[in-house]
Amino acid sequence: MTARTALRTPTSALLITRLATEYGVSEQDCLRRTGLRGDDLRGGTLVTGAQEIALISNVLRALPDIAGLGLLAGLRYHATAHGIWGYALIASQSLRDAIEVGLRYLELSYSFCLITAVESADEVSLVIVPEVTNPAVARFVAERDIGIIATLYRDIAGPTARLHTVRLPYPEPESDATRRIAETLSCAVQYDCDHYAAVFDRSTVDDPLPQADPHTADLAAGQCRDLAAARRALTGTSGQVRDVIFAQPRGPLAEAEAAAALHLSTRTLRRRLAAEGHSFRSLLDEVRSALACELLSGTDLPTAAIADRLGYSESASFTRAFRRWTGTSPLRWRKAQPSPV
Repeated sequence: MTARTALRTPTSALLITRLATEYGVSEQDCLRRTGLRGDDLRGGTLVTGAQEIALISNVLRALPDIAGLGLLAGLRYHATAHGIWGYALIASQSLRDAIEVGLRYLELSYSFCLITAVESADEVSLVIVPEVTNPAVARFVAERDIGIIATLYRDIAGPTARLHTVRLPYPEPESDATRRIAETLSCAVQYDCDHYAAVFDRSTVDDPLPQADPHTADLAAGQCRDLAAARRALTGTSGQVRDVIFAQPRGPLAEAEAAAALHLSTRTLRRRLAAEGHSFRSLLDEVRSALACELLSGTDLPTAAIADRLGYSESASFTRAFRRWTGTSPLRWRKAQPSPV
């Protein structure tokens, strides 16, 4: 499953839409040809990465002349917007630990970039390589990740925390834009670099963080691991079936429908899944469990709405299924999630 096909909560799309409307772009224009409506974003409808890319493209067509728009967008993505992935960062012991867990489970973020940590004698750089082909969209998503990193740093290390340097691979814009970008980031900005990067002072990366909590960090990391495992299992027939289920989470998706989507007979599908140690029922449960946990931690949707999103006609049926998956009820699971200080 790629970032374009993976389902995600609508928080990111909603944040981008709100930014654009503040610059005078209508919500309708933001969502044109995305298959989304405003009520979908506010109601918690899961969206694909491709839909978010289409939304970003619409916004950039409407606002082509705002330097650093991606940076401005990124400043809106606080740790809580990222669900359990964000909580794992908040509870980390040090910035180094937060970077390690953040990159290990990067697919749980809203990023469309490849991000790697590069350490030297004086700095730790997060080098950002956008994985989209459209140049304008690539610039936006890379800038957005820099803005997100700057925001997450303040969320986990304190309001005075600032990046040491930001590196941008394009020429310095006119003076007003340069000043606006510098004020947005509150750190040194270097232009005409070889890559995008958010840079930390190496002397600070091992300092203890104010909200560090080993128990919460282990709990959140375990939940990240389980959710990421469901998304990473992409090989073989079982991976293809997961993709089909992720694309139609509302269901109820029948085994025969999944087989037809893969151009297989139901019998052949069962045989191939059995050879890989799976059944259609187990994969359906796995995907629904992962999405349920993501919606419970990443949105304020009531249980009834989440049940509907996942194809359950009654909340009671969803609650029974969730208890079977996790050993507890959706309400208790949500209450047990770590909360930022």
